[in-house]
Amino acid sequence: MPPNLDHLLLGTADLRDGVAWVADRLGVEAVFGGRHANLGTANYLLSLGSDIYLEILGPDPEAPSGGEPPPFGIAELEEPRLITWAARATNLAALAAQASDRGVPLGPVRPGSRLRPDGSELRWEVTALTAFLHDGLVPFFIDWGTTPHPARATPAGGQLLSFRAEHPDPAAVRSTLAALSLALEVDEGPEPALLAGIRTLSGDEVELR
Repeated sequence: MPPNLDHLLLGTADLRDGVAWVADRLGVEAVFGGRHANLGTANYLLSLGSDIYLEILGPDPEAPSGGEPPPFGIAELEEPRLITWAARATNLAALAAQASDRGVPLGPVRPGSRLRPDGSELRWEVTALTAFLHDGLVPFFIDWGTTPHPARATPAGGQLLSFRAEHPDPAAVRSTLAALSLALEVDEGPEPALLAGIRTLSGDEVELR
């Protein structure tokens, strides 16, 4: 499992459906995290360890109409699924420049933020979400700066036991990951997929993909 894994993103075209889908599998309902005003999305969260969490990301039903479509194609998903992941890092501008030198286009670094239900604001920096390399199997990078990590203030949803990927061309994915010094097991599979093994609070072991 990548040592710098920050969080998993589960995309859904409808947040209520996504929360219910996760609750059916993990036996616990995610809590509302907040809204991303600049993306037109909102999220629900569950902790999967002290510094790892699951983010259920969907279009914000209260976002103004007419804006840019939400990232990762989540509005077109037919059912909830793991769409990508975030890796924790610092000095993202230097990281992105080094990645570009190695032929990996992470894109520009942007600030991000969301308002929590209590009115407080979380801030971070992130590499471009539009990069979406190898169908999301290659992560974007996030730097929380001085912001407390969300997993520490999020209800437990279970314990992440394993995390891996499948892709029709695993060698290509492994090559990109290696250029970014990322360790993720990638096996051959019929379609791109992320697979997370989780021990639920009741002790069952389930796999999200």
